[in-house]
Amino acid sequence: MKDHSGRIAAVTTAVMVCVLVISSGCCAPDNEGFAIYLTEGDISPAQMPALGHVDIAEQPVIAMNDIITYNAQTHEMKLTASAFGRISELEVPVEGKSFVVCVDREPIYSGAFWTPISSMAFEGVTIWQPFSFEEPHIVSIELGYPSSSFYGGEDPRDNPEIMGALEQAGKLVAGLSVDAVDELPHSMKGYELYSWSEDGQWHFTLITGTDRSKTLEEVTSHEDYMSEAGWVQVHVAGVDAIKAVLGKLPEGEEVSWLAGLREQTEETDIDIQLPPEPTIYTIREHAGQCGLDLMVQTP
Repeated sequence: MKDHSGRIAAVTTAVMVCVLVISSGCCAPDNEGFAIYLTEGDISPAQMPALGHVDIAEQPVIAMNDIITYNAQTHEMKLTASAFGRISELEVPVEGKSFVVCVDREPIYSGAFWTPISSMAFEGVTIWQPFSFEEPHIVSIELGYPSSSFYGGEDPRDNPEIMGALEQAGKLVAGLSVDAVDELPHSMKGYELYSWSEDGQWHFTLITGTDRSKTLEEVTSHEDYMSEAGWVQVHVAGVDAIKAVLGKLPEGEEVSWLAGLREQTEETDIDIQLPPEPTIYTIREHAGQCGLDLMVQTP
């Protein structure tokens, strides 16, 4: 985890909204809808909370016609190739580059473009600068840097004016579901599989592999979360259902079926564990038929 000594001053939603509402820098609304602007004069993210007046640039860095789709669940924006290239080529210092999210040039909230090579933490809204020009041409509006655990304040991204403008423009999508995709994406660190018994039935969560420990709340959430940029979290109930999900993984994919959480601090009746051996055998056999490398952890 990054050193807290590099942390930029907290930018809570309350402060951001206050700063932007009293700003006179935005021109009269021109019905352009959702857009993201850089700040006039390139104000640094560290200065933003102390300002009572913020002017925005004349033209947006991301306009409505740059957006192909906006995922309401993941806050991912699929951009045109030219817009994605523009964001990739921005000069973003390690202390970030401020932006303002507007609807009809009226400011809603602010944040900062951030470079993934930065060692400085940030407590505001971020858009991480892409590493390359490769597809998919997607950027995400994230909370905090280097992770959401650094974020301070409420989440402003679901603002009704923003969602309404995107929906009216035909850009808003509700989110992806596992039933709607033919193949799940390849994961550099493979996938993790968790199982537990609940209400007399075995439940399973397939989630993108990472170095960090997953929380019980994260693993047992019944809400699916699928990102076009690669993050997958799918919950199903029943052996047939998890076999169907595993069948959508690319051939050769590694799956680690964990016998429990790496760390568990929550008190709960739910026990992450492996099912009986016959169930394990059935799922393992199916995974082999799908060409997957399924590794079952020993309890």
